[in-house]
Amino acid sequence: MRFSVSLKKNHEFRRLYNRGKSAASRFMVIYCRRNGREENRLGITVSGKLGGAVRRNRMRRRLKEVYRLREHTLVPGYDVVIVARQGCFDAAFDDLTRDFVRLCGRLGMTKAPVGAAHTRRNGNTPVLSR
Repeated sequence: MRFSVSLKKNHEFRRLYNRGKSAASRFMVIYCRRNGREENRLGITVSGKLGGAVRRNRMRRRLKEVYRLREHTLVPGYDVVIVARQGCFDAAFDDLTRDFVRLCGRLGMTKAPVGAAHTRRNGNTPVLSR
């Protein structure tokens, strides 16, 4: 992870759960909050209820890879916690990635693409951003 560091302390996780914004899907829940830094900080949690250590660590590695492949599209300066849900274990990697991107977009953590087209109010004509 080039642009991120790890969240490790329990009080940092609790602060995100209590004061952060969240978005959920059937595969994961993402909590985020501005941190006032120049990099993102990432934490991943997988409950012991979801399986043994091997299964939990495999899911943690998959979620970390989903984040790593998409971190260049995220706005810096956020604390992010990804919480795995039961459906996450049987999901294809593409489904996890699609879900992650959708949830990050809903939370407002994604960068606007440079030169991206957007539509006018009437919805007919695309206009290039400057």
